[in-house]
Amino acid sequence: MTHLPGQLNLKKSLGQHFLKDELVCQRIIGYLRQNPFTRLLEIGPGAGALTKYLLSLEGIDFRAVEIDREKVAFLSRQFPAFRDRIIETDFLQMEKPFEGPFTIIGNFPYNISTEILFKVLGWREDVERVIGMFQNEVALRIAASEGNKIYGVTSVLLQAFFEVEYLFEVSEQAFNPPPKVKSAVIRLTPRKTQAPFRTEKMFFLLVKMAFNQRRKTMRNAVKGLFTDQVLKDPLFNKRAEQLTVTEFAELTWRMK
Repeated sequence: MTHLPGQLNLKKSLGQHFLKDELVCQRIIGYLRQNPFTRLLEIGPGAGALTKYLLSLEGIDFRAVEIDREKVAFLSRQFPAFRDRIIETDFLQMEKPFEGPFTIIGNFPYNISTEILFKVLGWREDVERVIGMFQNEVALRIAASEGNKIYGVTSVLLQAFFEVEYLFEVSEQAFNPPPKVKSAVIRLTPRKTQAPFRTEKMFFLLVKMAFNQRRKTMRNAVKGLFTDQVLKDPLFNKRAEQLTVTEFAELTWRMK
């Protein structure tokens, strides 16, 4: 195991917990290498636990985005060859880092991990894969299927565009300092065929409205979006968590 260098300070406001378990790092890199890629973006390299492995990959255009100036300075000292590849900015505000397809990897800051994925969703035409570390509860929610209590807006909207694989759980002790929650690594790969919705805007509206009142039947939760005639369909007897991604998508064709 490697430990967080003493001169680095943790910033709770940035949700920083640094990965220190080399076996976990190697396992993540193993999953990354299962698919070919030529451009790679690391989000939140922190103390460089994954970065040192990523820099050894040959023939890769590799960049990293880090908001914390102290970590940028540290990484530049630790990996001089990496200095010109670090983008010091807020990932949520940054422009797309590459022209053409690229892969994303990271031990994502837990306080903005869902926002990171929705930003990635906007780049989906060029994102060929995402491998990320999340709070376990969030990872399970993203990967959840219909009928599950934790299946919700995030599950449906991301699964409409990506195949989601829950890869493995990670112990609190793999980090410095240990977070109060377990973590997990998931992989997102673009779906070969997008969910068959009418428009993205209608799809997002329907899903958000349906889960906003998830204890109600669909008939009561989304009645403002459909005519009385359409609402007679027995499908509307179900609650939002019982509908598949495809069923949500197909319903957009029947909206007002």
